[in-house]
Amino acid sequence: MVDPDSFVDEKVEEIREAVGDGKAVIALSGGVDSSVAAALAYEAIGDRLIPVYVDTGLMRKGETESIRETFAFMESLRVIDAQERFLDELAGVTDPEEKRHVIGEQFIREFEREATEADADYLVQGTIYPDRIESEGNIKSHHNVGGLPEAVDFEGIVEPVRDLYKDEVREVARALDLEEVISERMPFPGPGLAVRVVGEVTKEKVEVARDACHVVEEETAEHEPGRRSAPCWGRRRASRVTTASTAGSSPSAPSRAGTG
Repeated sequence: MVDPDSFVDEKVEEIREAVGDGKAVIALSGGVDSSVAAALAYEAIGDRLIPVYVDTGLMRKGETESIRETFAFMESLRVIDAQERFLDELAGVTDPEEKRHVIGEQFIREFEREATEADADYLVQGTIYPDRIESEGNIKSHHNVGGLPEAVDFEGIVEPVRDLYKDEVREVARALDLEEVISERMPFPGPGLAVRVVGEVTKEKVEVARDACHVVEEETAEHEPGRRSAPCWGRRRASRVTTASTAGSSPSAPSRAGTG
C-alpha cells in the first residue's frame, strides 16, 4: 500500500517541477480521483492551476451546483456549459464503446479551448492505474486515457495518481484532509449517464437515468452515510490550499502489498 503522507509530498514536488512557472488545466469532475489530483496540483502551483468542470449534461443530479459550491474557494474555477455540444456529438451513436470515444474526444476539445484561453501548458488528469490497464489492454476505454485524440495542444499531461488503485487514492484523499463525501464517494462512470442509457442518448433518456441514479444513491446513502453524492472540502484542507495559492509506454504494475 502507498504511504499517503510521503506520496503527497512527493507528488506535490513532482507537479511543481513538471509545470515549472507555467499554468495547468485540470479535468475536474468532483469524483475522488480528479478531486485528489486537483488538491495535489493546487497545493503545488496554487492559482496557476485552472480547474475546469465541463457540464456535459450527463452527470449526477445537482452535480454542477455542487461543484460550484465545493470548489468556490478556487477563484480560477471555470464551469463550462457544454450540454448541447455533447448531445450533438452523441446523436445517432448507440454503441457504448463508441459513446466513450466520442465523449473523450469532446472532453479534450473543451479542455484545449479553455487551456488556450488561459495560456496553460499542461493538462492534469485523475487517471488511476486500473484506467490504464483497461484502456491499454483494450478491455474498456476511458475518456481520460483511451479517448485522447492523436494531437493534443499541451506540452505535457500530468497524472499524479496514475500508479494508484482506487483504495489507495482514497487513502491519499484522507491524508489531504478531504471530507468522507470525497474520500468515500460512490463511483460514477467517466462518460457519465451516456453509458447508462440504452441506445441513442437523448435529453429525455438522460433525465430518466439521472432521476433513477439519484434515487439509488439516496437509498444507499441511508445505509452507508460516508458515501454521499455531493462532494465537500474539509475546513483544514481549505485552509491548506488557500495558503498554497499564495505561495507513453505500457504500464508496469505498481507494488501492492497484500493485494490478490
